[in-house]
Amino acid sequence: MEQKQKLTGKAKFSYALGAVGKDMVYMLSASYVLYYFQDIMGVSAIAMGTILLIARVFDAFNDPIMGVIVAKTKTKWGKFRPWLLIGTLTNAVVLYLMFAAPPTLDAGGLTAYAAVTYILWGVTYTMMDIPYWSMIPAFTEGGKEREGLTTLARSAAGVGSAIITIITLISVHWLGERFGGTNARMIEIIGFKYFSLVIAALFVLFTVITCVNVKEKSTVEMETVSVGRMFKALVQNDQAMTVTITIVLVNGALYITSNLVLYFFKYDFGGTGWYGSYTLFSTFGGGIQILSMMLLYPLLRNMLGLSNTRIFYVSMGMGAVGYAVLLALSFTNMSSVILLCIPGFFIFATNGVNSILTTVFLANTVDYGELKNNRRDESVIFSMQTFVVKLASGVAAFIASICLQINRLSNAAVSEADKLVDFSASVSASAKVGLRMTMTVIPIVMLVAAFLWFRRKYVLTDEKVEEIAAKVKLLHKEK
Repeated sequence: MEQKQKLTGKAKFSYALGAVGKDMVYMLSASYVLYYFQDIMGVSAIAMGTILLIARVFDAFNDPIMGVIVAKTKTKWGKFRPWLLIGTLTNAVVLYLMFAAPPTLDAGGLTAYAAVTYILWGVTYTMMDIPYWSMIPAFTEGGKEREGLTTLARSAAGVGSAIITIITLISVHWLGERFGGTNARMIEIIGFKYFSLVIAALFVLFTVITCVNVKEKSTVEMETVSVGRMFKALVQNDQAMTVTITIVLVNGALYITSNLVLYFFKYDFGGTGWYGSYTLFSTFGGGIQILSMMLLYPLLRNMLGLSNTRIFYVSMGMGAVGYAVLLALSFTNMSSVILLCIPGFFIFATNGVNSILTTVFLANTVDYGELKNNRRDESVIFSMQTFVVKLASGVAAFIASICLQINRLSNAAVSEADKLVDFSASVSASAKVGLRMTMTVIPIVMLVAAFLWFRRKYVLTDEKVEEIAAKVKLLHKEK
């Protein structure tokens, strides 16, 4: 194997820039595709929920297939960069097409257009996402250098997601007005078309910079994981099963809220400048989520000395309280978005802490599984995390779509004579209540279920983890 030189600052920056572009694209699709097709274009909510669920499940099974294809690739440019560039170019084109649906299509045509473009988007995103993360061993030494680059890339991905959360609706309305939008609906149709084009162009630019400045210096073996192997490891490792079900419940609660909070501000909180209030709330929430990872978790863990299981129980309590307060506030005169940031603090802090804890808990099950089954399924366990997160997002989107269908929430059904419309004025009180209950009560139930399941089934306390780690270390020495 060729000796690798120490990574330059230029290479690190270029790789991180690729993560920014990649997650800008992912967040635009994950957060706004349901809103775009259902609320703006008028596709049936149930149809969109079904499309999102099927596509997410299909994408989860597609990941291992793409992993095998990448692993078998051999070119003079390496095995990862060709697919990274091909996937980016095709995904950028599909992203633009997805948010540029022809308004003249009838209901059936729009539904088919949404299904084809969204499934293609998932396939092409997988095409570049797998080689992006898998290429790290090909240009880094192990240990601290590899961990440091992974952390940098994950942080950069968070920046990309935050950028989309902050600028999307403001940018969409600005672009829609500049390029000829004559009413509220046409402003969003035109705005999303041009905004997706800008994001797609940045995505390609950032990935090209990554491919040019990050060189694969060695040929590495890439382990691929089949869906069958994932389920086999899950069945044989009861603690991995416990954590997996917990992740589904916790992430399901998060995704239900994230799918509906945009509708909450548009149809319930209301006002002609509702998108500004949504942007302010989301910016605050994104900041709290990042700070909770950087400061709150270390505070609870290191300064207060709480075990990871206790921190999890605290975060579940914080999340449930946050949702309960949000529900109570929604039945008052919601005149200030600042007031909504109070429950938002607890909800977003819970999400940030749990993003760390679920990874830690999964890592703990690796040593446990090796001791129990005499087989170390590290790559399998962490592939499983991607699988169940995608599954949770699909289920949550389907639940959100049922809420939208029952409560008949759709921009396309509202008459817009002006550019500035208070959509909440046309929505019935019962529809608002249904929206509030779905985005708060169901997540509370899921968090409580996660708490009870985890407390009953998870046995890997900090002391137990240390004991198992010592046994595994001894086992390795004997081998």
